Amino acid sequence: MLLEGSCHCGAVRFSVESPHPYPYQRCYCSICRKTAGGGGYAINLSGLADTLQVEGTEHQGVYHAVIEGHESSGERHFCKKCASALWVFDPDWPELVHPFASAIDTELPVPPERVHLLLDSKAAWVEVETKQGDQCFAGYPEESIAEWHQRRGLEMP
Repeated sequence: MLLEGSCHCGAVRFSVESPHPYPYQRCYCSICRKTAGGGGYAINLSGLADTLQVEGTEHQGVYHAVIEGHESSGERHFCKKCASALWVFDPDWPELVHPFASAIDTELPVPPERVHLLLDSKAAWVEVETKQGDQCFAGYPEESIAEWHQRRGLEMP
């Protein structure tokens, strides 16, 4: 599925092919919550890095979070004009890019269930709203985004 996205002010626009476009993962870590979250979490999708096309790269910034005193290899891309979070790229997984669902303009499919992850770093004021079938994890689940889609027969061609 072709995902098209943009920042709030429109200075940065992007597209990426995603065989796994269901916005089912809600991440409650402090990095996502503080840099991209609404409601105390952020939703990441999965795309194929070699298909990422970006317009407005001169307005694009990159933030490397510091985790336990060490700079993360993960690159959190954002718009330098309006501060919208756009996507995460990590050179440890060079074939993937993880756009934030909040930056996607394409209508996304509704997930049949959700995974709430990194609840061990959730802010006390955040209420986790689960529905029947949702799973909750203190850390990262073992199942990848691709495996979650495959198990449910939800991969896009």
